[in-house]
Amino acid sequence: MSAAELEQLVFRVSPTAQVITHHRLMVKFNDAFARLFGYPAAELQGQLILKLYPSMADFRAIGERCLAWLRQSRSYADERFMQDRNGEVFWARAQGVTLTPRDPFDLMVWSFERLDAPLRSTVRLTAREREVSTYIVNGLTCKEIARKLGISHRTVETHRARLMKKLEAKNTAELVSRIIVIS
Repeated sequence: MSAAELEQLVFRVSPTAQVITHHRLMVKFNDAFARLFGYPAAELQGQLILKLYPSMADFRAIGERCLAWLRQSRSYADERFMQDRNGEVFWARAQGVTLTPRDPFDLMVWSFERLDAPLRSTVRLTAREREVSTYIVNGLTCKEIARKLGISHRTVETHRARLMKKLEAKNTAELVSRIIVIS
């Protein structure tokens, strides 16, 4: 077996879920990555990694944060929501390194690790409440969320108050914790 064949084999069978992306398109991934998200390889190849996020808001917010960080450093890591093929949202640790520092998203290698067991929501949230909750979990204020969504901060405060009531949260820390649990 040649060195190149051995490297390909090691990548393919590695127990760590890994993906190589080109401008956030999945160009190569290993078996563990496909298993983690529950997709056959053909359904992931060449797709935007957006396919694995629970919302466009998460995809955008994490992308913006990651890009800002990568302009200072070659690597980025966080914990975030991801979504598998069955629609189950789970908490994951993501670690990425850019191979093209001048254009960080041009070529990146990512690893993912699931941090929880699948959870089922017993609370029904509206689409807007889910969108607002995503920004809350990511640490944005009501005014920042309002700017992102193009609505008034008072409207965001109303959605936040409804979330607090539905999730029986007494403060922001408790709200974030409960949002994570229901996702």
